[in-house]
Amino acid sequence: MRPALPPVLRKTEPDDNHFVMLPGRTPAPVAVPAPAPAPAPVKAFTPPVSASPAKVLQTAERHEPPVPELKDPGRPILSRAPRPTYPDDFEKDSGLFCQKQIGHWKQVEALALLGAPSGDRPAYDDNEGVNGRILAFGDPTDRYKQLELDFDGQTGALRTVFVYPWKMTWQDCRRLWGANVSAAEANKGRKFYSYLNRRLDVLVDATGKVISIGLY
Repeated sequence: MRPALPPVLRKTEPDDNHFVMLPGRTPAPVAVPAPAPAPAPVKAFTPPVSASPAKVLQTAERHEPPVPELKDPGRPILSRAPRPTYPDDFEKDSGLFCQKQIGHWKQVEALALLGAPSGDRPAYDDNEGVNGRILAFGDPTDRYKQLELDFDGQTGALRTVFVYPWKMTWQDCRRLWGANVSAAEANKGRKFYSYLNRRLDVLVDATGKVISIGLY
């Protein structure tokens, strides 16, 4: 037997909740959006196959020039030109040889034996007038530093020879040729000795060193 509910819990009123259908249009159905189509699968790109296989271009092979081979040429062989042959008297004393040519040689004969001159200068007379030409030459025999030949301006003939010793003093001249001289003072303390018994003059500096010897 169900137990009796207490009065406070008993339903004394009818239910208030009821559904009432009212007249009217039937509601339109709610449109449900269709799902988005799935993306089409991406196909991998495949290059078209040509009928003939592609030609491979070949580049010409580059060849670097070979490194030049260094060869030792060895020690060069030096050869000297043959020394000209001179007269025996010239080899013995070139100054005295040229002295013997005074009055005979012209410039052409001097050039034939001594070659081209290394210099030239005018010759003067006692009145400071130009009366000739002096040509300078190296001494091929190396006996003297230099030879100078004085040619007359009118006749063109050799008239005086000057030689320039490497190392010679007035005392050497006295031993060779004696002391029969006349002396004269020159500028810059130099002295001029003229032999009285020889066709020879000597110019020395203040220390007694021979500057030049004149042969005439």
